[in-house]
Amino acid sequence: MAGRLPALREPAFRNLFAGQALSRLGDRIAPIALAFGVIHSGGSAADLGLVVAAGSIPFALFALAAGVWADRIPRRRVMIASDAVRALVQVATGVLLITGSAEVWMLAALAAVYGTGDAFFWPAMNGLLPETIASDRLQEANALLGTAQSSSNILGPVIAGLLIALVDPGGAILLDAATFVFSIAFLLRLTPRALDVGEQPAEEEGFFDQLRGGWREVRSRAWVWTVLIALAAYHVIVLPAVFVLGPILSERELDGASDWATISAGFGIGSVVGQVLIYRLPFKRPIRAAVIGLVVASTQAAIIGSGLPVLAIAGLEAVTGVAVSLAFTLWETSLQQHIPSRALSRVSSYDFTASAGLMPIGLALAGPLADGVGLHTALRLMTLVGVASALACLAVPSVRALARPEQRG
Repeated sequence: MAGRLPALREPAFRNLFAGQALSRLGDRIAPIALAFGVIHSGGSAADLGLVVAAGSIPFALFALAAGVWADRIPRRRVMIASDAVRALVQVATGVLLITGSAEVWMLAALAAVYGTGDAFFWPAMNGLLPETIASDRLQEANALLGTAQSSSNILGPVIAGLLIALVDPGGAILLDAATFVFSIAFLLRLTPRALDVGEQPAEEEGFFDQLRGGWREVRSRAWVWTVLIALAAYHVIVLPAVFVLGPILSERELDGASDWATISAGFGIGSVVGQVLIYRLPFKRPIRAAVIGLVVASTQAAIIGSGLPVLAIAGLEAVTGVAVSLAFTLWETSLQQHIPSRALSRVSSYDFTASAGLMPIGLALAGPLADGVGLHTALRLMTLVGVASALACLAVPSVRALARPEQRG
């Protein structure tokens, strides 16, 4: 495989990829298993919402602090600690569900601890990746990780359904715990490259100095903060159409869960195709391509509410899947190539705050918006605002002009 995929020839990245490929599959199994675990424990829809919110809120609370710590101490150490915490949480959750001892407040408390570990893991992960591979292979490395994520989005729900049916929701969550142990094993084998003196934070910098320094890195680059605004609009306005209003529309106007599964599969296949394109194509202006992808991705809401046949919606969703892969993978690659390593986790933490941290707001407001203006009107408005935000970002000169490092000059 390494012969056909040159990025895997580098031992540090190969270890990182091996651990993450299985861990990300577990990440897609666990939320479905937890949802059914809450239901099997006698929880209501409101109880499930409480547990999901408990796991989501830590991103908003801790992502920025997590970015500082990932720039202060070795990132691999942060990731191992996060994996260990999440493994223990999933063991406790799985045992509670299997033994029938789980109560909603217990699952919510464990979800909050899990979410905190998650909030610390991802800024460290984004900062560590450039320490495992040469800069000119970063796009390929991100595409491979994106392919693992996209494949998990397709396979995870299928595996979760089988495990829930054959074993128990708790058993599926115990499998997720095992994937974190697997990830730790490969992280322990990973040796990051040594940072140059200029890439390391000054020893005298305190926590709050570094926190302010991360904001300065964001504020000083128009292409960073404008894309962050566009990404926030996508997560708060467009994605709730997929996660909340899409299933509602499928239940009311289509053939329920089976049609929604077809639409979701179309998106998943498109996202895999997008990662293959990213691996093979050299994008000379990656941020420009990313934001064009975000423009296309923002049409998801209107596509879902278009009234077209299910297969046509699934086909169009496949196109948006390609666009989403372009948007997020090229964005992450650009951050890793242009932001100094000493500040990369802090800048990435703003990304996670603007996306995962703010998305619960949109999830909470999507239903009331649809009730107030009508489902189809809400879907059209979501696309209108999302597309307008992405186009406004594309109008920024530095967004259109930023080149791959080897293309500059």
